Amino acid sequence: MEKQVLIETSARHVHLSRKDLDTLFGEGYELTKKKDLSQPGQFACNERVDIIGPKRTLTGVSILGPVRKNTQVEISLTDSRSIGVEAHIRESGDTAGSAPCKIVGPKGEVELSQGVIVAKRHIHMTSADAQEFGVKDKDVVSVKVKTDARSLVFGDVVVRVSDSFSLAMHIDTDESNAAGIKSAVFGTVIK
Repeated sequence: MEKQVLIETSARHVHLSRKDLDTLFGEGYELTKKKDLSQPGQFACNERVDIIGPKRTLTGVSILGPVRKNTQVEISLTDSRSIGVEAHIRESGDTAGSAPCKIVGPKGEVELSQGVIVAKRHIHMTSADAQEFGVKDKDVVSVKVKTDARSLVFGDVVVRVSDSFSLAMHIDTDESNAAGIKSAVFGTVIK
């Protein structure tokens, strides 16, 4: 039987550290929840920031909460070229030696010497999901997507296993557009 996973499009966004949140929005500021995301405890915020590169600015970029240990900016390859930074495809959290940018908020700005990445496509799974799919943490799989006019197979999809996750695959806007994804779609995992 085919094992399927919901595919979600993750648009450009920022994860902020406590220190950077204080700089951008004021000492002790607390993010306000706009809506919950599929991953437990994660949420989109009402607050927005601008991301400035050498060539251009991305205005009104979403912040995802809660705060994290380190600030990270996740953009698409199209965004990367547009603003003039050389963001590489990385797993979330792998920001060492990544691209720089400036983040501007209503109360201040932060110059990141690193932290801008293009998130590697991935599937969040619990350990029970992983057992059902016959995979383990850090395995690399492919996922076949059927859409009206742009069906394709996503290769190099990293499996991320934690019992704090909820089953979902995340791709960026470039990847979503390449497959013509307009609404909820499921993909078939191919090992």
